[in-house]
Amino acid sequence: MEDVGRKQRIDDRVQTADIRLSVKIDSFRYPDGSEALSDICLEVKRGEFIGILGSNGSGKTTLLKVMDGLIKDYQGMVFFDGADVRKLSPKQIYQKIGLVFQNPDDQLFAPTVFEDVAFGPLNMGFGEDEVARRVNSALKAVDMEELAKKSIHNLSFGQKKRICIAGLLAMGHEVLLLDEPTAGLDPMGEYKMMILLTRLNREQGVTVVMATHSVDLVPLFLDRLYILSKGYLVRGGIPEDVFTAPEEMSNVKLRLPQIAELIYRLKHEDTLPFEKIPLTIGEARREIIKVMQNPKLIV
Repeated sequence: MEDVGRKQRIDDRVQTADIRLSVKIDSFRYPDGSEALSDICLEVKRGEFIGILGSNGSGKTTLLKVMDGLIKDYQGMVFFDGADVRKLSPKQIYQKIGLVFQNPDDQLFAPTVFEDVAFGPLNMGFGEDEVARRVNSALKAVDMEELAKKSIHNLSFGQKKRICIAGLLAMGHEVLLLDEPTAGLDPMGEYKMMILLTRLNREQGVTVVMATHSVDLVPLFLDRLYILSKGYLVRGGIPEDVFTAPEEMSNVKLRLPQIAELIYRLKHEDTLPFEKIPLTIGEARREIIKVMQNPKLIV
């Protein structure tokens, strides 16, 4: 997927967007007293695809659980569609927002794909016909409709992740919170998962918040990005503004996307006159062509 016009697409979608999630966490501590989150302030607008980027132990999973209402004993406020999450019932939350865990085996339990995806709608009180409609629609959305009768235990890891997403879509979830959705997948599986999430976001209007440490995928797909380190949000914005220098990324135990790392070193160590540090192959190609056409470099 190329990134031509990505900024314009983001601007067009966000101009009329309203805030779905507003998070302001002053402090949250684990039972042992250690601080897990501090000074967190972020907003998620309708229709956005947002990433929370951080190394292992940075607090990404904890932050998603706070946003989903699973953790409530924090200092601060979390609002979903203008309502205090701590004052909403689980049913009010889960009708619109859902969390996909990193390990799908922690979320799947029914014998077959259809039964697992149907569990949520059934418990919401829908009739048999409506449940079937929702399940079939959700499975189609994640390209799994042909596997409705298949045993959960016979699915691949990537297929299980898709079924977890389908289970939330069948319940009518408009906001998906995903904890490392590409973890455990091979490179092609990672790309397919990101294409799926992008399609749900672009075509069905599902708001997506994804926790990840995969820096190479971020520039291709995400609208906005937050970097989380030791429970603090250290930076936020569009990927072009967030990814700066290797040293700064190293301070939060991350790195630049590989193509950005290469161009950065060519610019600063080999003094090639790149005007910007690209984040994608398409951007890098255009920048390299500009440099090659620079009369000062032609012998």
